[in-house]
Amino acid sequence: MKFMDKLFKKQPNKEIKELTGIQWEPLESIDQLENVIKNSILKPKVIFKHSTRCGISRMVLRQFENGFEKNDDEVTFYFLDLLNYKEVSAAVANRLNVVHQSPQVIILYNKEILHTESHQGIDIKKVQQIVARKK
Repeated sequence: MKFMDKLFKKQPNKEIKELTGIQWEPLESIDQLENVIKNSILKPKVIFKHSTRCGISRMVLRQFENGFEKNDDEVTFYFLDLLNYKEVSAAVANRLNVVHQSPQVIILYNKEILHTESHQGIDIKKVQQIVARKK
């Protein structure tokens, strides 16, 4: 039973940050989403929407993290567990006017979407290239 609890239990912030070299910030509220959008004028923001019960989402997240080269202070990465934060996931779709998908990556800069992709189209190298152009 402990295995199933671990698998489907909400991940604490500490565990999210320790998954890889990516310094994930958990995205857990609509107010926080509004701040992410507002503060995207300062530097790019990357939102990774993840379904903890989906094998494809898990595979794409693993590839994303494994391809990550270095943490960059010029971008903030947000991790959205869409099963535990369904209302935040819905707000992302509505507020940013994007079709809900999972897994999904969204890059924001200056309150606008620079890039969005889902499933196997998610590529950390492409994300890092787009972000690098905004520095």
